[in-house]
Amino acid sequence: MIPFTHLHVHSQYSILDGAASIESLVQKARADKMTALALTDHGTMFGIKEFHLACKRMELKPILGCETYVASRSMDDRTGKEDRSGDHLVLLAKNKTGYYNLVKLISLANMEGFYYKPRIDKNLLKQYSEGLIVTTACLGGEIPTLINEGRMKEAEESIVWFREVFGEDLYLEIMRHPSEIPEMRRDVYDRQVVVNEKILELGKKYAIPVIATNDVHFTDAQDADAHDLLICLNTGKDLDDPNRMRYTKQEWFKTTEEMNRLFSDVPESLENTARIVEKVEFYEIDEDPIMPIFPIPEEFGSETDFRDKFTEAELRDEFTPEVYERLGGYDKVIRIKFESEYLRHLVYQGASRHYGTPLPKHVVTRLEFELKTIKNMGYPGYFLIIQDFINAARNMGVLVGPGRGSAAGAAVSYCTGITNIDPIKHNLLFERFLNPDRISLPDVDIDFDDDGRQLVLDWVVEKYGKDKVAHICTFATMATKMAIRDVARVLKLPLPEADRLAKMVPETPKMTFKKAYQENPDLKKERQSNNPLVAKTIRFAEILEGSIRQSGVHACGILISHNPLTDHIPLMPSKDDNLPTTQYDGRFVESLGLLKMDFLGLKTLSIIKETIENVKVTRNITIDIDAISFNDPATYDLFSRGETTAIFQFESEGMKKHLRDLKPNRFEDLVAMNALYRPGPMDYIPEFIARKNGKKKVIYDLPMMEEYLSETYGITVYQEQVMLLSRLLANFTRGESDTLRKAMGKKNEALMFELKERFVGGCLANPRFVKECRQVQKNPEEVIEKIWKDWEAFASYAFNKSHSVSYAYVAYQTGYLKANYPAEFMAANLSRNLNHITEITKFMQECKRMRLNVLGPDVNESFVKFTVTRRGDIRFGMAAVKGVGEGAVNDIIAAREKNGDFKDIFDFAERVNLQSVNKRTIEALAIAGAFDGFGNINRRQFFEDNTENNNNSFIERLIRYGNKIQGESQSMQQTLFGASSNHLVVKKPEITQMEEWPQLILLEKEKSVIGIYLTAHPLDDFKIEMEHFCTRGIGLKELKENIENFKDHELTFGGMVLEATEGYSKNGKPYSKMTLSDYTDSYQLFFFQQDYVDFGKFCKPGLFVMVTGKVQKRYNSEALEFRVNHIELLSEVRKNHIKSLTVSVPLSAIKEEIVHDLEKITKKNKGTVLLKFTVYDEESNHSIHLFSRNTKITVSNEFLGFFEDHPEFGYRIN
Repeated sequence: MIPFTHLHVHSQYSILDGAASIESLVQKARADKMTALALTDHGTMFGIKEFHLACKRMELKPILGCETYVASRSMDDRTGKEDRSGDHLVLLAKNKTGYYNLVKLISLANMEGFYYKPRIDKNLLKQYSEGLIVTTACLGGEIPTLINEGRMKEAEESIVWFREVFGEDLYLEIMRHPSEIPEMRRDVYDRQVVVNEKILELGKKYAIPVIATNDVHFTDAQDADAHDLLICLNTGKDLDDPNRMRYTKQEWFKTTEEMNRLFSDVPESLENTARIVEKVEFYEIDEDPIMPIFPIPEEFGSETDFRDKFTEAELRDEFTPEVYERLGGYDKVIRIKFESEYLRHLVYQGASRHYGTPLPKHVVTRLEFELKTIKNMGYPGYFLIIQDFINAARNMGVLVGPGRGSAAGAAVSYCTGITNIDPIKHNLLFERFLNPDRISLPDVDIDFDDDGRQLVLDWVVEKYGKDKVAHICTFATMATKMAIRDVARVLKLPLPEADRLAKMVPETPKMTFKKAYQENPDLKKERQSNNPLVAKTIRFAEILEGSIRQSGVHACGILISHNPLTDHIPLMPSKDDNLPTTQYDGRFVESLGLLKMDFLGLKTLSIIKETIENVKVTRNITIDIDAISFNDPATYDLFSRGETTAIFQFESEGMKKHLRDLKPNRFEDLVAMNALYRPGPMDYIPEFIARKNGKKKVIYDLPMMEEYLSETYGITVYQEQVMLLSRLLANFTRGESDTLRKAMGKKNEALMFELKERFVGGCLANPRFVKECRQVQKNPEEVIEKIWKDWEAFASYAFNKSHSVSYAYVAYQTGYLKANYPAEFMAANLSRNLNHITEITKFMQECKRMRLNVLGPDVNESFVKFTVTRRGDIRFGMAAVKGVGEGAVNDIIAAREKNGDFKDIFDFAERVNLQSVNKRTIEALAIAGAFDGFGNINRRQFFEDNTENNNNSFIERLIRYGNKIQGESQSMQQTLFGASSNHLVVKKPEITQMEEWPQLILLEKEKSVIGIYLTAHPLDDFKIEMEHFCTRGIGLKELKENIENFKDHELTFGGMVLEATEGYSKNGKPYSKMTLSDYTDSYQLFFFQQDYVDFGKFCKPGLFVMVTGKVQKRYNSEALEFRVNHIELLSEVRKNHIKSLTVSVPLSAIKEEIVHDLEKITKKNKGTVLLKFTVYDEESNHSIHLFSRNTKITVSNEFLGFFEDHPEFGYRIN
């Protein structure tokens, strides 16, 4: 058997064309005892880094390549059909020079040569030919195409050109795909036979070796049908389309034995693959960090000065010989020394501002430790670059987050302005960020306000150069649900069946078929479905799951390089950005030595920024959000009342409940709650609250542990507490304590066992530990065992305190703004969530609770965004109205600011720019109610006109009037310069008298331009019915999107009938259909046969109904439906269903004034509903039940308003 190596191989990174994962290719090559393998995806190098690592791991020689497209003319030609793709050509990098030339070629192909495909041309190929091996590719290659077309002379000329450029590194390629599909045998294999014959002749004639390849696209023969499906997905065709693109189904990864059988008559074509393998060197493509050069100000000195000042011997002594060699010798170390001294200068400047002069000793010790670690790791330049653009961001008015994650643990970060959180004050640990015992590139995530992120990115590009900054690519894979839906579409599985199968997949992150079968066994049964198309769909979806569907751009990842990025990594254009994107994803860029950081746009920062702007406008107060007091009583009162809607990280209902119980009165409480409110640690919240409020005693295993556990009342909440305690109890080093933290998090049992031995020995060797054990009369070994067991349990939910402090910091800032500037804060939240109807609805309800009026747009008060009026109301922004552009709004504001408020609609038309404020704009503003403030015209009057012989709307006549007045005004100005003018009095158009639209129509029209019901919601009158008689927490949106979650459940919804129709089915029977709408969404309901008789009468637009039904299988189908079994009018619900109302009264809340208020409201709302009371004592947990003998009530909205005013009281409708 002749050894063989595959040299023409496509993975799934040949997106929607290759079906083989890199792992499966490498494993199959290894199993077949191959010694090497190539990867040659189409036009890109997406998979190269992953492939290189996988081959190294499996001890295969990786051959890095690409099947390129060579332009028929040149890369610059983009006119003719021949320019659309180009001839295929396989390039293989035989050494590191070849690899970097391949990177250049593929980058240029994508960045400059893209026209339908990423193209290079022969001039470029010649320029970057060094170190590359060339093979002539498949039937789509230049030479095979010329042979196939009978143009032998040109084929030979092409061979001569390639030989002149590549010499002995040119190989001719032959393939054999003896397809069993007749048309593919004719179209491909028969042509291969002809081309192969000529290739072999030309090989002999020109003494050019021939190699056998198989153009691999999938791993095993049985994957051919799945690959066929993938091609259909790529081309948007159905499987049964006779004109779709097809492969021969022979493109699997054939074994050495299979290739020997296939090419037994040309053994030299197999032998030559081994010769290529011998030529290819093994080389690493990873690099040491290549930090961009940070330009240090000249006044501080220069690198030349430092070279004169420090000898090699001095630097060896300072850094230690080991560190000196690791960092790369004198030239690199002197630069690091220079940068580290400038960083020290900046750090101590900042430290003086934060800590005063002279600096406290513990601060100096901490800073020196951090600076030394940063210097010895070689990263001072990293900190200089980051502090530079963060401080530039602040100077540009961009709001920068306080820090995120472990970076907040660095005092160096705090002193240079990278973060705003004092790590020394909050016991945050630098080694959680950079472990001195483990060299790793630091990772700093930076939050900017949404609008400012791009400004900062533009600044970085300007400073370091466009060729040195790039986005990082991502790959979207075919998730389980998507695989089912895609395969179903290609196989033409009926949509309801496809929907049913997809909805059987649980909504859990990182879902796979394997997990889905465990969580939902019913899905697994579908593999053996009686419907063969269903079984086939599942089978193919399993194979295609995880296939790469498309490339994308990481939302926040950015690379910055010292050299042009194409010296290190292949690039491609970004869709909506001038900045390029890498072809390697975020998993691999750092190992190439490139500086990666995350520029995150945080909406909360935009809300904070907008609130600050609102406060400046309304109150003329300038807020420095980074200088606010963290001891503000109003802010802690807000958290203690649980009024945290719109507060960052603290707005869930569960969190609100815990906050009301906890009553936080210091920042540390918020930090702890942020860490605890997650699955796992959430179980400790009641204990935490009880200890905080003195209901349970705070206990420490040893008195010495109080130092680090007192802030969390003796409960271990943070990873940093374990790290600090390991040092205190067992004298762990900083590095060892971080290793312990990491071992716990990763559940590394071997390392944990080793560290436990070290911990036991350290504790027993610590005199203080042993002494305190004796003092509390405990056995030291037992104390050690208990602490270690507690830590092991804690490891399952351990949280990064740096992260928690950072988030709590932003939460406090938002809480401060809400507590002290409520209207301005809520206006900012509304402005920033205009396109999120659920959020807008939630914030509108919160404004109502806060007694803040949210008013519709008004041409005399509105600005572009939501703002606060002089009276303290929130006013809708005009630019938020659909059909109203920002330019028109600015023109309205300019006219208003120039000559004061508009007096009436005619004054408005006379003064605004009617080019920008056109008919469409005025229509939208009128529907939204922006002219309601004038008082003499309603919304309907703008659109209807009952005057005789006049078909124009009032708006059209108003615009004509405005244009005439503005024209006359200009004429009057001309008379000032001597021109004569005969002025006519322009008559104001008549406003036809008519009633406003009915409320329901007005609200629907308002919603059409505002996106929400603003003046009111049609269902507001039925709030009690919606809250108490409809299924709690489930709206029509949930039913529509996740009906499978409610299988066999009975549900009740209240809503308004938006649309209703009647018709006849195919068999001539009548049916009716209604579209029901609630606060969340709308849903269609169909009524056939008896249901038509029973419920058809409710199918009338404008009716408000309560619908009860069950989610069950549709007749003769596996698909689910919501089957209605009862409908009644919402207006009848209270009368039919409310029998009694029970008021829950905490004993501590009973006060004479409140009892008086309750008596007053009950007398005002007398009726037939029995009134009951449950009085309970929170301390003893005892309660008594009472009822009123002489007072019965009507459960009105006014009566229930009492409970909104007194949230300590609860009620239950029976």
